[in-house]
Amino acid sequence: MDLMSVIGWIAGIGMILFGILFDSGTGSLITENLINFWDVPSVAVVLGGVVAAQMISFPLKCFTKIPRHLKIIFFPTKYVPQEYIVEIVELAKEARINGLLSLEGKLEDTKDPFLKSSMMLVVDAVEPEKVKQLLETELDYLDERHAQDRAFYDKASAYAPAFGMIGTLMGLINLLKQLSDPDAIAPAMALALVTTFYGTILSNLVFTPISNKLRVRHEEEYLCKLIIAEGVESIQAGDNPRFIEEKLTQLIPGFLVKKGLPGAPSEDSGRGRGRR
Repeated sequence: MDLMSVIGWIAGIGMILFGILFDSGTGSLITENLINFWDVPSVAVVLGGVVAAQMISFPLKCFTKIPRHLKIIFFPTKYVPQEYIVEIVELAKEARINGLLSLEGKLEDTKDPFLKSSMMLVVDAVEPEKVKQLLETELDYLDERHAQDRAFYDKASAYAPAFGMIGTLMGLINLLKQLSDPDAIAPAMALALVTTFYGTILSNLVFTPISNKLRVRHEEEYLCKLIIAEGVESIQAGDNPRFIEEKLTQLIPGFLVKKGLPGAPSEDSGRGRGRR
């Protein structure tokens, strides 16, 4: 489980509740303050408006992906670039000693389906240009597909404050009609601002963080698939395993280079310059 996401959401909600409940005058928590921040029509305007706008903007399949996206955030697949480099270098050594056909048996133990299918293209003697084209197409498709998933939450993040402002305008209109009653002005103003509060919370604590975390997960997966693509092309070209290791290590950003992983390249074997 990704504890950073869990702790972040708990901390965010906790700080908001603390700000609502804490009374600086008495130094105590006043639970009655929560009533001031709850308004059913405001929830309907903001949350209902966001859902309605999303339904207009995106097909149903985007909504069905939400559980999968939450699983990716809280229970991500671990992508360790160094482990992929180690495996690719081992395959390169095997191909250099026993030939490309000998890799077919080695690939039976490969867990990554992209690495396995890519190497099978080499084993099956597909032309290098076609292999390169297929791998680049796969990477482009991955990038585009993940960008579309993030766009779903980016749009929701933009809609939430907008519907919060719509709710505020509705409250102000009702407020202006009650100016003859001074006692009703303050409560009406408070309710008018609640919708903006809801929209801002949804945008900055829910939708934007989800989009950003999906971007991080994408970059982790994309880097490993890029390493696979470059490694497969190098093996097919017959490059020296040591050269392949150096070449692939150059793709890893410096802050991701880990020392102490058995058989993995360290900072001493490459500068760790990431490629985007």
